[in-house]
Amino acid sequence: MFRIASSRLSSRAASSVSSTASFLASLTAKPSPVSLTPLAATSFRSYGNGLELDKSMANPDAINMINYALNHARTDKSFGSYGLGLLVLKHCLTIELTEGKDPKNENSKGIALLAMSTLEYERGEYDIALEKLQSIHELTNAYLGVRVAALEAEAGLYLELGQDDKASAIADKCVEVVEKQKTDDDDEDFKALILRAKALKGLIELVKGSIESAVPFFDKSIQLSDGTAALSYGEFLYLKQNYSMAKEVYTSVLKGASDIKKFGNPYLGACNMNLEGLMMGALCSLGQLETYQGNYGNAEKALTQALTLAEETYGEKHPKVGVVLTSIALMYRRRAMEERTSSLMVQEGLYRKVIDILKVTETESEGSAPVVERSDIAAIARGGYAEVLSVQENRKSEGEKLKKLAETIWKNRRLTLDEALLDLESSKISIIDPRISRIL
Repeated sequence: MFRIASSRLSSRAASSVSSTASFLASLTAKPSPVSLTPLAATSFRSYGNGLELDKSMANPDAINMINYALNHARTDKSFGSYGLGLLVLKHCLTIELTEGKDPKNENSKGIALLAMSTLEYERGEYDIALEKLQSIHELTNAYLGVRVAALEAEAGLYLELGQDDKASAIADKCVEVVEKQKTDDDDEDFKALILRAKALKGLIELVKGSIESAVPFFDKSIQLSDGTAALSYGEFLYLKQNYSMAKEVYTSVLKGASDIKKFGNPYLGACNMNLEGLMMGALCSLGQLETYQGNYGNAEKALTQALTLAEETYGEKHPKVGVVLTSIALMYRRRAMEERTSSLMVQEGLYRKVIDILKVTETESEGSAPVVERSDIAAIARGGYAEVLSVQENRKSEGEKLKKLAETIWKNRRLTLDEALLDLESSKISIIDPRISRIL
């Protein structure tokens, strides 16, 4: 049951019309290039083991072709630009730079396939993306980090598709593949990759709704690393209410990702676990943490950067943009409740934009549940919008109908829809992970 009171979200929206219109207009404006705010120094030591492929380990011409393909595909994010980007990558896989069993060639082939799977993912071709990732398992002479990146991305895709059992099986395989390659206890690459594999299992436990079951998979030494493992660890710390440490981890992840991008080595990640997904996830997580602590200026800054990065990378109508917009809407909702002010028009605009992006497909069978991808995110957008409508006398019936739909598609195992809507009266904590479009 929704517990929002009219005193918290009053109808005093008229005074904020001007600022509201400006904010909503900014959501459809062409995003400016992302420029991350300089980050404060942290106590964490960053290293790229297991995250990057040194340029010397692959063929330079192959790296250039891969970078060109990715950049061209994202120029206007059209069918044609993605098609040409994929064509370049297909050509890369047919030339001598990626042929044979030589480790350098297999590394080149591996990162080309990672790039290809990423482009297929971005345009919604998940089955093809999975196929490209699975073909990387055969590259047994490639650097182990390439294969771990493929397994991690495969599990990440299954999580986003709601196929948690398949994701869990892939995570088990990832741990097994790494452990088979162990050489000695001082191998920094092995340490980084086993942490990454175990953190993947920890993330899956968080998705399943069991924070305590995730404990064994988050070794404290993750705080010395960057990348997806550290981001998942930060989410774990946040859910355990260790907010100061979680903030340090998020900041460290952003710093490490920025360094990787600056130095230009190929990042070993793909699909929703690629470098852009990592940076967007860290910004979004940081923004949600600042929201929970009531630091709304910092929250808006981080979430706006996440939104700009999502729009630049995926396009304004991509589901990732809808996920980030949901986090922004929840930030405005919580601020309005806490400060007893109104942001109804801003919230309505945000929720409607998310609903337009994350569409619900009505089923033909009467009484059947609707079919919807990213169902919990879509449910939050509809639930939040229903609250906005419910405080407007002439729209209450519309709000009640939307609320019922939201409750129908809500699937989270640990939280009710009310608890996930950042209710001030709830003792439970939740976080939206934009990498996998799930609520932890």
